[in-house]
Amino acid sequence: MRIVITGASGNVGTALLRRLAEDGGHELVGLVRRPPGDDAPLPAAEWVRVDLTDDADAGALRAACEGADAVVHLAWGFQPSHREDHLRELGVGGTRRVIDAVVATGVPHLVHMSSVGAYSPKHDDSPVDETWPTAGVPTSMYSRHKAAAERLLDRLETDFPGVVVTRMRPGIIGQRDAGSALLRYGLPALVPSGVLRHVPVLPIDERLVISMVHADDVADAFARVLAARAPGAFNLSAPPPVTAHQVADVLGARLVHVPSGVVRAAVSASWHARLQPVDPGWIDMGYAVPLLDSTRARTELGWSPTTDAVSVLAETLEGMQEAGWSRTPVLRPRSVAGGLLRTLRRGPVSSRREP
Repeated sequence: MRIVITGASGNVGTALLRRLAEDGGHELVGLVRRPPGDDAPLPAAEWVRVDLTDDADAGALRAACEGADAVVHLAWGFQPSHREDHLRELGVGGTRRVIDAVVATGVPHLVHMSSVGAYSPKHDDSPVDETWPTAGVPTSMYSRHKAAAERLLDRLETDFPGVVVTRMRPGIIGQRDAGSALLRYGLPALVPSGVLRHVPVLPIDERLVISMVHADDVADAFARVLAARAPGAFNLSAPPPVTAHQVADVLGARLVHVPSGVVRAAVSASWHARLQPVDPGWIDMGYAVPLLDSTRARTELGWSPTTDAVSVLAETLEGMQEAGWSRTPVLRPRSVAGGLLRTLRRGPVSSRREP
């Protein structure tokens, strides 16, 4: 199969390239804004430079999709968090541009990376299946944009029923090599990664419980969907749900219960003051989104996660502590010196747009 993958050099994209290469026989095309160098430890793929926020790149996007058996849309943005216009143009506008290219070139299968963040707020901690509403958490820009992308997919299914549309809705996706990228999204440039080895207390609401899954297991689910051309939505989560106490245990910290409203206020104040890059919507979403029931993926795809969620958490936190990385522009190594240099040249990550 000829498979076109947007965001192929990122957390899930690199895992998917590895997984599809195991199958063999695929022609892989990676659409990215910053193609990786020849030294990147990735399977052979054709790399096409495309900016999904730019209508001027529509021609290159459509040309890459010509003759494709499937398009996998992974590209999304987390920073700059103080520029919602740009993040929406990438997430929602980028999805619209990918859909337009799929329709224009007659691609028969679109696989879209949605998220647990697309779901409406939970009622309790009972896992939900794929029929749960996808109206998002209104106070989270990430969640709003994921929900808006789902509405574009609804319209695609209605207007072009011949296109098979698959929506993958994973929990938080982790792997060691994403450590540096996660640190750039979540920590000020001045803070070294090693500080995460010395966290004495974790001041969060003890009610936190989240779904997690390993990037390699997500990639396996994508490969199964592509092979079966399976339509519809699939939740992806590894057992057990990760609790606040387990996060503290993995960090070697003592959990100190702080109500989520207090945590949100502190995050909001520090974000507005440009002291750290995480917007308060992530706190709202963390306590609002439901846990995931992955029965459909297990029964219809034969999918089963190989890494439990607590191990995913431990590997991801270890990657953050050690600034885990890979040789792609998205997963590049993080350092305090490098972060400071970029801040001096282009401003803080929460306000700038990468070139």
